[in-house]
Amino acid sequence: MHATVLAPETPTLILDPTDRAPAEARRFLAACFCEWGIKDDSDGRLVVSELVTNALRHGSGEIIVRIFRDENDGALTIEVWDQGTGEPLAKPESETEIHGRGLLTVEGIAIKWGTRPISEGGKIVWARLAA
Repeated sequence: MHATVLAPETPTLILDPTDRAPAEARRFLAACFCEWGIKDDSDGRLVVSELVTNALRHGSGEIIVRIFRDENDGALTIEVWDQGTGEPLAKPESETEIHGRGLLTVEGIAIKWGTRPISEGGKIVWARLAA
């Protein structure tokens, strides 16, 4: 695992697709939130963990995590990039399935979430959280 900051205003983490990726992403988010003076990072840690886990299970290649604040309203955006082609969808909740609740969790916490393709291939899944 290695981290690279691409721009001072946009903290960026590049993760190898291993089982350690979600924990590394949570630590990265906690450090960013601490630096910005945000005391409660629990929603952010849960969202980044779910998005990275989804990229790990269903995407391909390195996983890139970016976290930034909206200068106008202070809202936080978490982006998770991977080179997979599938589009993530929140499935209806099921009492019999062991997996598959991650995006429902993100949907319940985030102000808004979505996905967009990357011109080089792959996608970005993002979630916007209240400040």
